[in-house]
Amino acid sequence: MNKCSQTRISRGFSLIIDDSGHRKSGNFTDGVGRQYIGEIGKKDFGIVVVTTHLYDGRKSLPLDIELYQHASSLSEGKQDPLFEKKTELALKLIDRTLERKYQPGIVIVDAGYGNNTSFLLNLENRKLKYLGGLAKNRKVIVNDFEDIQQTIRLDELAQGLPQEAFTQIKLELDKPQTLWVVTKEVEISGLTGKRNVAIVMNAATFSEATDIDYFITNVSAKIVTPEWIVNTYSQRNWVEVFYREAKGWLGLKEYQVRDKRSLIRHFILVFSAYTFILWHQLTGGLRRRWASISLNTFTEAIDAFRTAMSFRFFDWLSLNRDLFASYKASLGYIWA
Repeated sequence: MNKCSQTRISRGFSLIIDDSGHRKSGNFTDGVGRQYIGEIGKKDFGIVVVTTHLYDGRKSLPLDIELYQHASSLSEGKQDPLFEKKTELALKLIDRTLERKYQPGIVIVDAGYGNNTSFLLNLENRKLKYLGGLAKNRKVIVNDFEDIQQTIRLDELAQGLPQEAFTQIKLELDKPQTLWVVTKEVEISGLTGKRNVAIVMNAATFSEATDIDYFITNVSAKIVTPEWIVNTYSQRNWVEVFYREAKGWLGLKEYQVRDKRSLIRHFILVFSAYTFILWHQLTGGLRRRWASISLNTFTEAIDAFRTAMSFRFFDWLSLNRDLFASYKASLGYIWA
C-alpha cells in the first residue's frame, strides 16, 4: 500500500479500535466462551477479536488483529497467564501501529474502551488524541451557575440542560440524520485537568430522544465543536462496513481450525485479501480493464476482480487444453 501514491498511509489518519464477535461452539477452539457477541446483540458462545483500522477520508483499511480469550475459555480463568483484557490487547495493537511510524491524528473508540480511565491515561501517555464513548451513568464534575462544583451522572446532566444549549447538526450518511449536540468542559475522577464531553441526541429534548450518546475527548476545546464530534465519531461506521464485507464476501468467520495461531493466520489472510482488492480498486487497474461502471464500493471492486480472474482462467484453459484433458482422464472432471 505504501508503494503507491493512491494508497500510501499518511499522517493524521483516524485509528479506530473495535472488537467483533461471531458464534462458535464447542470446547476445542481457542477463545470460545460465553460472552457478548456484537453481531447478534447478546451473550452467546463465540469468538471475539480486537482489531485496529485506519480511515483517512478516502480509504478504510484493516491493520492488526488479536484474539480475545475470554476467561471462561481458559483453564485458570482470569488468573490464567494467557488472559488479557480487551483494553490491554487494544494497547498492544496501537503500539504496533506506532512502531511502524504511522502517526494517527485521533484514536476513536466506543464506550467499552472510552469508559476505561486507565485506557485513556495510556493513550495520553503515548501523546495520542482520542474521541471515545462514555456510559450514561458515568459521573463527571461540573461547575453550576454559581460556579460551585457538583458531581453528576451524564444522563442527569443531559436531562437538566435547556433545549437552547443544544446545536442542531445534520449528518450526511447513507441515511441523513439530524442530531442535537452539546459540548461541555468537565473533570473526571482519575484524569488530571479538564476534558470535553459531548451529549448527542436524536431529538431536540431529552424526554423526546430515543437514542442518546455520550462522548469524551482530550482534543482542545477550540476544535471540539458539535460538528466535529458527530463527523469524527461517524468515521467509526467504516469498521462496521469492513466487518460486513469481510464476513459476507471473504469468509472471516468460515474456518475449520482450532488453535489460536491458526485462527490468527486465517484472520490475517482475510485482512490481506481485503487490502488486495482495495489496492486494485484505488489504483484504478480494475476500472480500466474489467469494469464498465465506477467501482465505489468493495462489492463492486470484488465483482470486477472475479470477472478479471474468470477471463484469465478461460485464456489459460484455452492454451492448456491437453494438460486439462490429461488431468480429467486420470482424476475426473472436478479434480481436473
